[in-house]
Amino acid sequence: FEEHEVVPDIVVMGKPIGNGHPMAAVFTSTEIAKSFEEMEFFSTFGGNPVSCAIGLAVLDVIEEECLMNNAEKLGEIFIDGFNDLKNQYSIIGDVRGRGLFIGVEIIKKHDNLAPAPLKAKEIVNKMLSKNILLSIDGPHKNVIKIKPPMVLSEEDVRFTIKSLGEVLRDLS
Repeated sequence: FEEHEVVPDIVVMGKPIGNGHPMAAVFTSTEIAKSFEEMEFFSTFGGNPVSCAIGLAVLDVIEEECLMNNAEKLGEIFIDGFNDLKNQYSIIGDVRGRGLFIGVEIIKKHDNLAPAPLKAKEIVNKMLSKNILLSIDGPHKNVIKIKPPMVLSEEDVRFTIKSLGEVLRDLS
């Protein structure tokens, strides 16, 4: 939302902020937060000291290991590599994303932009046989979702791009 200069009233975060530990957070404007002062509000696990310590430790690792900058850099390598594959294989209709959250849209071919959900599923399954876990998303279930952990290395990124190229070549 910051990239698009949007100021939300409420932001809800979950799963990734605890690095595997169940955790969530809600951020809101001062105005909305003050409205809670007039009522009783209770959360069974809110403010749990173990969860708070874990959340702070995750933030420390993200900062100390420069994982935000790393995600941006590796995301650019992914996007460039997937766009190179798009230029080679007409089955890739679009490559989009930012950082380490990327989508590769699978279509029938460039002159027929019809979604190809079965082909997307086949690609994901073939990538799994190469020990690369991807998923499928989108309203037509034809977008391959790449959402690796932030500790990913450049070597991992290049291996993923190379492996996807091999899968696409074998399907051609």
